[in-house]
Amino acid sequence: MSSPRVVSVAPASPAERAGLAPGDLIVRLNGEVPRDIIAYRLLADEGELCLDIDRGGLQISLEVEKQPGESLGAEIHSALFDQVRTCDNHCEFCFIYQLPPNLRESLYLKDDDYRLSFLYGNFTTLTRFTELDLERVVTERISPLHVSIHATDPDLRSSMLRNRRGASSLRWLRALLDHGIEVHGQVVVCPGRNDGAFLDETLATVLDSYSELATLSVVPLGVSDFNTEPTMRPHTQAEASDVIDAVHDWQDIYLATLGRRIVHAADEYYLLANRPFPDHSVYEDFPMHEDGIGMARTFEREFMGETATPTGVATGFFAWVDGAPPEGYRAPRGGGEISIRPRPNAPVAIITGGYGAQILGPLVQTLDRDDIRVLSVENLFFGGNTGVAGLLTGADLIRVLSTEPEGHRYLLPDVCLSQGRFLDGLTPDDLPRQVEILPTDGIALRRALEPK
Repeated sequence: MSSPRVVSVAPASPAERAGLAPGDLIVRLNGEVPRDIIAYRLLADEGELCLDIDRGGLQISLEVEKQPGESLGAEIHSALFDQVRTCDNHCEFCFIYQLPPNLRESLYLKDDDYRLSFLYGNFTTLTRFTELDLERVVTERISPLHVSIHATDPDLRSSMLRNRRGASSLRWLRALLDHGIEVHGQVVVCPGRNDGAFLDETLATVLDSYSELATLSVVPLGVSDFNTEPTMRPHTQAEASDVIDAVHDWQDIYLATLGRRIVHAADEYYLLANRPFPDHSVYEDFPMHEDGIGMARTFEREFMGETATPTGVATGFFAWVDGAPPEGYRAPRGGGEISIRPRPNAPVAIITGGYGAQILGPLVQTLDRDDIRVLSVENLFFGGNTGVAGLLTGADLIRVLSTEPEGHRYLLPDVCLSQGRFLDGLTPDDLPRQVEILPTDGIALRRALEPK
């Protein structure tokens, strides 16, 4: 158990007026020890606060007066102050088992913590969920949560998770829904395992037993070159098309029965099957944008000027919570602003992964400009079927940019950076060409391409 460490204090905030300073450890708030930022926020919302502080070994108390609900104005170092609840499943499709060696240690953390599900949108299997967890979630209204379902057949789910508790842990999903907790579900489809008739059974059981689910994402298995599971393989085009057909069929059933579609297939499926994306209205306000559902239609609408603000909503509690940590399990993405422009009228290359190139290519063609091109970077670092821009690494960018001409503008989406670093630990400064880091949305890209 650690104490929340103050990273920064906002000027003229209640925290500054009370004398709180960066580096202080907040041991107790009104006599209570917070175990995570959820509890911290609830305590910090009080109008009158007594903070017990450890300042370099010196124990002091600070009195804070503010309005109830007013921001304390202190940024905290992390999301959890006790131990992360790690995952004791051994899923054959887990991507963490498919990572190459020698990456930074935090990337190998395999959590199954409902708090990180709430805070960051991580998916939990509920195999380590308890009665005490349920009591806290319901009492403090820790919602929404994100639950990995994968299969509703008890034996199949237990086999896929390689955990006997997988057969019974969906009882917690039923309990959460019974208490009005918003839950978003996910099914990772593994060819030959939980597709076909098993996928239909899962979607039927959702209708019969978990119809209160807010959404259900159906996403494809990711396979890297470091995969050690011989039965895990990418989808064929025909298999991807079959999944889309199943999802569309069940959307019609859900819509007729419940008045909403609930289930959606990931954009990757439409790219794999070489089929058009559904109309933007099908996605019902894009609630699963962060899970790869409707991202292509979102980007298209933004790029074409059909919406004035980015459609994709940042996942999690930290979009608004006081004390959002600058370091953590899913740190804020780097960039956010255009950085460098070698020449206003220089030719432009938009850097992306293989899947992004399939989406961006047709959009760029609508501009009817021969000075803009899409630069697709093959992901050799992970290999396999890895094609999303968010998994681009510095090593692959160095390989590609080394052969690119100088003086051009190279636009890089910030989704491939975390705290200014790529997954392999390199930074944009390590690249052989200067890059402009943009927010990963169509509005930012359109503005960056406007003639200057």
